[in-house]
Amino acid sequence: MSDGTKPIDDPFLVGYQPSELRIASEFLTTWLPFLTRDLCRRCATSLADRVRSLSPEASSDSKPANPDENSSGLTPKSKEVQMASDNVNGDDDYDDNYDTNSLGSWKDGADGKSEPYQDASTSGVASKSLSVETSNSKMSWADMALEDELEEEEELNKRLVSVNASAGDLMITKSTLPREQREHIRFMSVKRKKDFVSLERDKGKYVNVVEGLELHTGIFSAAEQKRIVDFVYDLEQKGRNGELKPRTFTAPRKWMKGKGRITIQFGCCYNYAVDKNGNPPGILQDEMVDPLPSLFKVIIRRLVRWHVLPPTCIPDSCIVNIYEEGDCIPPHIDNHDFVRPFCTVSFLSECNILFGTNLKIIDAGEFEGPLRIPLPVGSVLVLKGRGADVAKHCVPAVPMKRISITFRRMDESKRPVWYTPEPDLQDIQPLSYEEDNGYRSRRQSTRRGDNLESGGPSERSYSRSEPRDSTWRGRGSGSRWNCGRGRGNLGS
Repeated sequence: MSDGTKPIDDPFLVGYQPSELRIASEFLTTWLPFLTRDLCRRCATSLADRVRSLSPEASSDSKPANPDENSSGLTPKSKEVQMASDNVNGDDDYDDNYDTNSLGSWKDGADGKSEPYQDASTSGVASKSLSVETSNSKMSWADMALEDELEEEEELNKRLVSVNASAGDLMITKSTLPREQREHIRFMSVKRKKDFVSLERDKGKYVNVVEGLELHTGIFSAAEQKRIVDFVYDLEQKGRNGELKPRTFTAPRKWMKGKGRITIQFGCCYNYAVDKNGNPPGILQDEMVDPLPSLFKVIIRRLVRWHVLPPTCIPDSCIVNIYEEGDCIPPHIDNHDFVRPFCTVSFLSECNILFGTNLKIIDAGEFEGPLRIPLPVGSVLVLKGRGADVAKHCVPAVPMKRISITFRRMDESKRPVWYTPEPDLQDIQPLSYEEDNGYRSRRQSTRRGDNLESGGPSERSYSRSEPRDSTWRGRGSGSRWNCGRGRGNLGS
């Protein structure tokens, strides 16, 4: 770059103003996780560097030696750029009128604060509540999600046309779909894969040891994912600043490759291994952590309403894992202090998860097993049945920065002594696969009046009687769901 404003050595960029280049850089940075998903590290790094070079600020400033060490001082915009850079260079609601679409807005906690934390030792006196949500969380997810749903909604609205009989012209009729209808369209468009197969010998006979695994995609829009990721980064910063309870936030020293991912726990304190006090792995009933943030409760409501988790097993705790490049999770079966099913949501980058009764440890962060499943960004993996209790699972060293949130329900006998049920997580009812009668009759009337002969993708999504169920098969050498070593290399 010859100056600090724009890269004039590229003839393609000469005709653009610095402000235009900045906008292009910010836009492309947001999409870097998608654009670099299947690229090798060298190509992903080159693409990220090219995108950063578009920004006049990024062009004039040198890159810090260790981005993570300087992330706390980033502004929101620069933090977003840094986050995308980490992805390619580095690597576990309701408003008063409506309570579902785009996760809704917050009826409780609308001021961005979590509910007051009840301390059993204070005889019912609530301690000062911690602000564990972003300052701008007053904005409903319905409004926030409109940022990336406007084009989709425009496409739906354009399909509502009327015919001018005298002139024979088609006229596009502008129509705003109610939130209920928009949510139903998204709900019915979710892809659900439930046919994972991995046959292994168990108790003398071959069984499908991953029976019960489910992978759901399309649950969260791009804007919703960004909102969640930004919130997790805010939680991480609060943890580093000592604003969360001591057992809520853990950032261990990376004493060897694959060890040292950051964890943030809500609802209960889970002990991964025997600790210095001799406590075994499991829920520590006397240890206190922060309660579930309002945003995470909104996510839980979405998971139950959209048939990802059953209403009989509503999560009351969660663990956030923040992975850097090379971090991993060794083979294990989740502790039975948590009932089944439970689920994990993936953000920032795709990674592999391995399943099998006998997963082999090849090297630090490198494992081998019979079934490898890629977890797309924004996907939800549900574990139950043999997939949760017979087959072990592990996450090999991740190739890029990754965030996962695991939602689980505690066994009632294992809950902390201070546990209090969340009122807004009671009696959540799943959406019906059938459309509202009034909505259906209005739609049928519209179709008759508008003389629509055929429907596009949107109309087909209206008429489905059940959500999409993927028919991907984990068979054959060309299958995406195959066996092999998990090195964190996508597609390996």
